[in-house]
Amino acid sequence: MVKPSAVSEIGEELRATLEARREVGKELEPELVERFVDRLEQEMDRRIDERLAQRSRHRAPAAPMSSTGMALGSLALAIPLLGIAGGTAGFPGVLMVCVAIVLVNAMWAYRP
Repeated sequence: MVKPSAVSEIGEELRATLEARREVGKELEPELVERFVDRLEQEMDRRIDERLAQRSRHRAPAAPMSSTGMALGSLALAIPLLGIAGGTAGFPGVLMVCVAIVLVNAMWAYRP
């Protein structure tokens, strides 16, 4: 939502810029326009920062995930995977499943 005071401030700034242009003429028009654009950019930045701050305040903190669930899930999946790998690919297949399970759990444990 736009606050009425912010709109009136920008309106006043625009009126002052137009009045200054009438007084000083076209030779200083680029500087006046530049100053007004800078003021608009500052106001937009302020509003964006304000909205981002409001969003970050309203977000609920993420619940920490348990490593226990991941470890138990990995073990539950490891049993059939090891059986399938052992039956089809032998020792190299079992070794690859073990390495994959270790890597998945390590990446889970050291996630940011």
